[in-house]
Amino acid sequence: MSTTSTHAIVTGGGTGVGADIAQALSNAGLNVTIMGRSEAPLTAQNLSYQLCDVTDPEAVKISFEKARAEYGPITTVIANAGAATSIPFAKMKMSDLTQMTDVNLAGVFNVWQAALPDMKSAGTGRMIAIASTAGLKGYPYVAGYCAAKHGVVGLTRSLAIELAATGITVNAICPGFIDTPMLERSIENISTKTGMSPEDAAKSLTKGNPQRRFIQTDEVTGAVLWLCSDAARSVNGHTLSLSGGEI
Repeated sequence: MSTTSTHAIVTGGGTGVGADIAQALSNAGLNVTIMGRSEAPLTAQNLSYQLCDVTDPEAVKISFEKARAEYGPITTVIANAGAATSIPFAKMKMSDLTQMTDVNLAGVFNVWQAALPDMKSAGTGRMIAIASTAGLKGYPYVAGYCAAKHGVVGLTRSLAIELAATGITVNAICPGFIDTPMLERSIENISTKTGMSPEDAAKSLTKGNPQRRFIQTDEVTGAVLWLCSDAARSVNGHTLSLSGGEI
């Protein structure tokens, strides 16, 4: 872990990958503030939390100010909050696209902007987005999600170059399908729409992974811990694919 990392914020920190990352950072000795829209899962983590909708810049600003008042300047931000919806492109409305870009792309933009002043003042920092292989390739029926995640990858690469001389690194982790509650909802959706059994629906998603399996949350968390460490201080603008060789 970076010797200068003391206060980490994890968005979408109440469940799944975000919760796992937050607990690991806390165990590594950081003060951790988790953020999300639903209070019950946040309180279940027994970590400091702020209710926050990352699509609302003002709400993000206020939540960061409250977190800063408790634990001091922010040195690490894990932009994990996200959502995915499945719909054929021909049936998409503009609202479907903006719904995906608001949470998956603008949400990253908002939290990184809120954290930037602290990191610039400190001359160090870690900005990490939990993106997706959907930021590196296309998938059918999730055009809006893919567009948003491609935007996250572009934002990451651009900001990494812009901040390279400041001591701040900016990276994205791009997992394949992760074994989380969001994946369970996707499997249920596929099963309902196609008549597949849940088992066959799951197989339809794992077939793209050469290892024929889902990514586990601890694999994403391990990548985060490495990117936050001093050993990764030269890793900047990277899009780390966790996909069993898919991409």
